[in-house]
Amino acid sequence: MVSSVAVQLLSVVVCFLLMSTQTSDAKNSEDIRCKCICPPYREVEGRIYKQNVSLKDCNCLHVVEPMPVDGNDVEAYCLRCECKYEERSSGTIKVTIILYLSILGLLLLYMVYLTLLEPMLKRRLFGHSQLIQSDDDVGDQQPFANAHNVLSRSQSRPNMLNKVEHAQQRWRRQVQEQRKSVFDRHVVLS
Repeated sequence: MVSSVAVQLLSVVVCFLLMSTQTSDAKNSEDIRCKCICPPYREVEGRIYKQNVSLKDCNCLHVVEPMPVDGNDVEAYCLRCECKYEERSSGTIKVTIILYLSILGLLLLYMVYLTLLEPMLKRRLFGHSQLIQSDDDVGDQQPFANAHNVLSRSQSRPNMLNKVEHAQQRWRRQVQEQRKSVFDRHVVLS
């Protein structure tokens, strides 16, 4: 798991370095544009026009092609249009997406660990006999009720995992008590 985190961090750093080597003079044509929103005018429907032009050419005369009106109406039509120059950084967008996907990948790996590997490790550590309960013990005893005692005796497990396991067992005991209160005693906590 540590090696996959290192690989993902390395890939993010490499992608960031590759994107930062692009100069601002060599901007992608999709990074800059002029967008003109023209409302309906006489028999012409309203429309949005987009062109990759410089800031000084961001006006109706350069962006609206083909011009929907003729002759004297061009000036009146262009006065109704609202043109805005837009600039974005595709490098920043790419880095954000890569970071988001990396975090999503880490969460997916953690989910796989919790669903597949953790039960196998517990079976190996505690033995298969503790996982199986008899029919009359179901609901009265938790499968890992003494897991904290086993873990605290184990010197190979780090201290942080012991704390997490203890908190998990405490939570399981509280849930079990709530189930007993609701289903056996028919008492709802307020």
